[in-house]
Amino acid sequence: MFYCITIATFIAVSTAVDAFVTTTKVDQITSLSAVSESIIKKNALIDILENARGNDKVLACPRTKEPLRITSTGPILGGISSSLDVCLKSSETTYRGRTNMYYNLLEQDIEGNLSTENPDASLPNNIFSSSFISNIRGLIPPPLASILSERGILPGNDYIAMRDLFTSPSVSFAYERGWRQGFAAAGFPGADKEYEMARDYFMPLNPEIVVDMSCATGLFTRRLMKSNDYSRVIGCDYSDSMLREARKRINSDTELNDGNTNTRLDLVRCDVGNIPMISESVDAFHAGAAMHCWPDLDAALSEIHRVLKPGGRYFATTFLTDYFSGVNMVGNTVAQQKMFQEFTRDSLDDLLLTAGFEAEKFEIEILGSACVVIRAEK
Repeated sequence: MFYCITIATFIAVSTAVDAFVTTTKVDQITSLSAVSESIIKKNALIDILENARGNDKVLACPRTKEPLRITSTGPILGGISSSLDVCLKSSETTYRGRTNMYYNLLEQDIEGNLSTENPDASLPNNIFSSSFISNIRGLIPPPLASILSERGILPGNDYIAMRDLFTSPSVSFAYERGWRQGFAAAGFPGADKEYEMARDYFMPLNPEIVVDMSCATGLFTRRLMKSNDYSRVIGCDYSDSMLREARKRINSDTELNDGNTNTRLDLVRCDVGNIPMISESVDAFHAGAAMHCWPDLDAALSEIHRVLKPGGRYFATTFLTDYFSGVNMVGNTVAQQKMFQEFTRDSLDDLLLTAGFEAEKFEIEILGSACVVIRAEK
């Protein structure tokens, strides 16, 4: 089923993109409602003022893990947009972002002009800049992208199938419009039940800060925010298109824009194998249906263990190997690439132990035929 959805998605790229554009226009209108405008502007102002007193308590330079100071680079009030340009600075490095989009901690700001508001506003000076490559890669089917990357036609970093598949705007558009629902065949109980399981596991901690890693379109980020159980929720993803879809859905969710939530939200573009957060700064970590898409599992789980506070908890769901049988190799090169990581119960035990989690402090539950639920405490 998953394989069919994947192929159908790429065949229907043009249709999906057209629908994506239409939905974007509707969502933009909704997100500029008076109520949403006021709330976003107020929260953005509060966040900037809080950070003016010192470094951010969680976000850090991905290179040095030094805390980042967030400062505004534009007017806080005025105009029809509540968006603020911000700089995220360490002693050596600067990153940029926007309060109504995301903080880009995947790319350094070298020339002082990186912006996530509208990267298509003008053509890049170098047609093969990293941002341009990232955008076009998402539109190329994985087998073709793998071949183009290997032959040097598609420059930049090597194409990694399990990572770069989800940079596609068409996949981001389809994720909550059918793709995610297909996980029920593996035994996933559905987003509402999965969220309840995570909430119940986190509850004894009374956590303040929760990270939703590989948040995709914000399916669980929104639920974490709506609960009002946490003072801060940080949604992270590698994919620009996923974060843009997440932001549109957050802005158009009336429950999040009715003034009844005091949860601070940050969306962050980053690599799970090099998490831009201070060691022992996060109470709880969530990763829903994500681990099978992480290229370097040892690095990712070690980073999660590093970032969690002592006693902090990690809740994750993923798939057993059998679910991806027959769809896990792409390309026709000598070094074919896996589209998804393969897990057995024993291999998951080994991964958690290698990352630093103690055997008596984690459990692995299997639901249905192939749904894995991981609960691990630091």
